[in-house]
Amino acid sequence: MRIVIAEDEALIRRGLELVLADAGHEVVASATDAAGLTEAVGRLHPDLVVTDIRMPPTCTDEGLVAALEIRRTDPSTAVVVLSQHVQRRYARELLADGVGRVGYLLKQRIADIDTFLVDLERVAAGGTALDPDVVAVMMGRARNADSAVGSLTPRQQEVLALVAEGLSNASIAARLFLTEKAVVQHVSRIYDALGLTADAESHRRVQAVVRYLDG
Repeated sequence: MRIVIAEDEALIRRGLELVLADAGHEVVASATDAAGLTEAVGRLHPDLVVTDIRMPPTCTDEGLVAALEIRRTDPSTAVVVLSQHVQRRYARELLADGVGRVGYLLKQRIADIDTFLVDLERVAAGGTALDPDVVAVMMGRARNADSAVGSLTPRQQEVLALVAEGLSNASIAARLFLTEKAVVQHVSRIYDALGLTADAESHRRVQAVVRYLDG
């Protein structure tokens, strides 16, 4: 893949460059602020953007704003945003257009290089990737709100969380040591319990689940 990185911390930026290069990807540009990111994307049209959310000059949400603009103007470019903090609204805003090719991960995930690379490749292929900690916060809120999530079995709650993270049925089966048929049955019962409409497109089912969990 051809990738543009946006990260103002030099050590993290260099680490990302090395990890991606070692995995066989081409880092075509590295930016240190949101303006540099949007310029590089407009000029190079990469397959994937990996950007920090908090970027200069204010270090608030410039990276997120740039990511949303890139998705609007160049939808063929997949986007993964990185953050040090769990914010439900980031997931909500990134998934709002319902077209997939988006990820929201905490920076600590970079340490698990293999999983991080799998997440990037899934997003670039048209899927989604939400950080497990973000999903856990959403699941906890849904349970505490006395929603239908609380009525699901523990196994169904596990499956629901992995659906929200963006995993396919086959990946969920491998993670939980189940057959893919069993996962399909769990997903069907979960959707019935939550009143959600099943959709064969993975990013749309993630969008539906996240919308439900976010209230």
